[in-house]
Amino acid sequence: MTGHGPTTLRVRQVVQETADAYSIVFEASSLDYRPGQFLTLKIPSEQEATARCYSLSSSPHVDNLLTITVKRTVDGYASNWVCDHVRPGTELEVLPPAGLFTPRDLSADLLLFAGGSGITPVLSIIKSALAEGVGTVVLIYANRDERSVIFAAQLAALARAHPERLIVHHWLESVQGLPSVENLAALARPYLAHEVFVCGPGPYMEAVEKALATIGATRLHIERFVSLDGDPFAAPAQQAVIEGGPTATVHLELDGTLHELTWPTESTLLDVLLAQGLDVPYSCREGNCSACGCKLLEGQVNMLANQVLEQQDLDDGWVLACQSLPVSAVVKVSYDY
Repeated sequence: MTGHGPTTLRVRQVVQETADAYSIVFEASSLDYRPGQFLTLKIPSEQEATARCYSLSSSPHVDNLLTITVKRTVDGYASNWVCDHVRPGTELEVLPPAGLFTPRDLSADLLLFAGGSGITPVLSIIKSALAEGVGTVVLIYANRDERSVIFAAQLAALARAHPERLIVHHWLESVQGLPSVENLAALARPYLAHEVFVCGPGPYMEAVEKALATIGATRLHIERFVSLDGDPFAAPAQQAVIEGGPTATVHLELDGTLHELTWPTESTLLDVLLAQGLDVPYSCREGNCSACGCKLLEGQVNMLANQVLEQQDLDDGWVLACQSLPVSAVVKVSYDY
């Protein structure tokens, strides 16, 4: 895919992974995404369209086709619609791959915590790291029971193919009970130096986060999805340039081109860039999805809201364009990362 606006993808195949989880394989073969990223789908509705983010389970380094994996949730309109209605030939409107839940270095040693369908972006990371990197990959994967383990066969095959590099710990609630903070800390302690990625149900991620805090782990990335209230597929409202008010200067790196723009201090960076006609990524515009994430290279900004960036992301310089206001007179940001 090219550009940052909506596009239509045609479904080639639907694979039932478990009783309530399905992989949707698209005909698109673009490799323009990073392991761990997600697609935002437009879900039809009789009243108004719903937008939902679903992680890519495919790897840009291994798989030829884009694939997302969707698990039904209780009373979840979007996930149930996908599982019930999407078939080969179905066309879905999507926004380009986005998200910051992705390793900076595929050769780094990785500790991956997944719960339930949280394995989806984690599988993309595992396949990519094993194909392109040289580090050790450790997966701690929690599920209700053996039948609910998504990608069980793929994980077993990867472990057999890479016995020196991939370690898989399955935690089954039906056998071991719910994983406690103490359990999770004990599993993580031997891998304290690894970079950590966590994705799964809220209570599981909270337990993992507490467990990692008890052993002093700091290199932590957590994937949090929040339901989108607005319609990211609608044309954005153009914000008028504020005349006569205070401004800053933003130096922007985008698709290999440098831009220097005036940035009114009461307007978000995203609104300023869209008003200038620049094709930049975004989705929710609410600080909930990280699709508009860019790197702050120089200067300071203030974010009005942030529901997705962890402290490690902030330390690495990531900011949300849809929520950023300038603090310093000169700011330099980059989308080329």
